[in-house]
Amino acid sequence: MKIREIIVVEGRDDTTAIKRAVDADTIETNGSAINEATLVKIKLAQKKRGVIVFTDPDFPGEKIRKIISENVPDCKHAFIPKDLATRKNRRGVGVEHATPDVIREALSGAQLMAESVKEEITQDDLITAGLVGGEGSKERREKLGRILKIGYTNGKQLHKRLMVFQVTREDFAAAVKSIRQEEQNA
Repeated sequence: MKIREIIVVEGRDDTTAIKRAVDADTIETNGSAINEATLVKIKLAQKKRGVIVFTDPDFPGEKIRKIISENVPDCKHAFIPKDLATRKNRRGVGVEHATPDVIREALSGAQLMAESVKEEITQDDLITAGLVGGEGSKERREKLGRILKIGYTNGKQLHKRLMVFQVTREDFAAAVKSIRQEEQNA
């Protein structure tokens, strides 16, 4: 699988994992130590070929994603669920621990973040769906992030993430229905 866009990752091990999964070029941020020179490279890559931001599903990865989004508009974003970014008997979570299949799946679901956001889903919808403020809400958010390919986020950030990725009311409802069916079958 050849990827046209340049993939922004955190480090050398992530690049190795990406190259095992797909034919692609990467830019490494050197973890959360992302600097102005790296941002300039990412801006140039975005102009020339496009960029997919593919950081680890943890706090530093989200911080890097936010810095890039604020400085380089119109990047695509790919996410891996936390449970698929770990290896047995290994510490840490990250792209480097994901299998080639998981990486390919995440890259195929890369999405553009919207500049202007229209509220399709309200905070009340999130409460009604059991995604915030209740027992099991974290697990439901993890499942929702996986189904919609928007990554995991905490309850406070979920509404914003849904708006930024322009998740439609229909897609949200279908994902919630799928989660409820899974819970009933468990």
